[in-house]
Amino acid sequence: MSILPDDAVFADFRKQCLATDNWVNKYDSNGMQVWVEVPAKKVKNAPKIHKIKCKMTIKDVSAATMYDVLHDSRYRKEWDPTMLESFDIARVSANADVGYYSWLCPNPVKNRDVVSLRSWQVMEDEYIIVNFSVKHPKYPPRRDLVRAISILTGYFIKPTGPNSCTFIYLSQADPKGSLPKVVVNTATQVLAPRVMRCVHKAGQNYPEWKQKNSPDQKPWLYPEQNTLPMMDPAELSIQRADSLENVNERSKVEGPDSEDSS
Repeated sequence: MSILPDDAVFADFRKQCLATDNWVNKYDSNGMQVWVEVPAKKVKNAPKIHKIKCKMTIKDVSAATMYDVLHDSRYRKEWDPTMLESFDIARVSANADVGYYSWLCPNPVKNRDVVSLRSWQVMEDEYIIVNFSVKHPKYPPRRDLVRAISILTGYFIKPTGPNSCTFIYLSQADPKGSLPKVVVNTATQVLAPRVMRCVHKAGQNYPEWKQKNSPDQKPWLYPEQNTLPMMDPAELSIQRADSLENVNERSKVEGPDSEDSS
């Protein structure tokens, strides 16, 4: 069975983005809404990490531009203030790649990183990007960072006009470490609107920046431009939260210098 998302995965992600049943609104201000999923019934061994959804009404940036912003790794350095390191590792298909991303966390929380498989689908009137954590043989967890887990994260962008769109971010991610789950869930609800506003501003500034930085290079739209090495998806496996190699056990021996020694 292939690790690559098929049409059913994209259809299910789209359905989740547009669903309102079993979602509770936690924030609604200035065209921004934050929703948290509440399962219809108690499920045994249900994940303690909430699934969160942010919906932003954008009135001054096209869906196509917002989609480009999410893909353009060179531009991310310009607008993402928490990024430590970000790079694409390899292509696994015409519409999927594997990448690495690490980010700064406020003290005393240890910085995080993630290795994920990202896949995208462009339809006539909507754009979808989904990603989830994978194990890559050459990028195991590092001692100096806590390996976070993206169970499912992605974006759904739908035009509402030539220069406006609905932009939805949906995520279920576990930052790992010893952070209490209630802290994670609360912090996520507060931080998500900030990040969304950051992405919106990035969209406003992108056309001007792109005009000066390889304006014709968009390998996410034109696969023939992609110079990343190809990788067999069979070399990857889904990184489950409960099977993460526990490199942080070593930090128990090395000393209690952070919140993350679990």
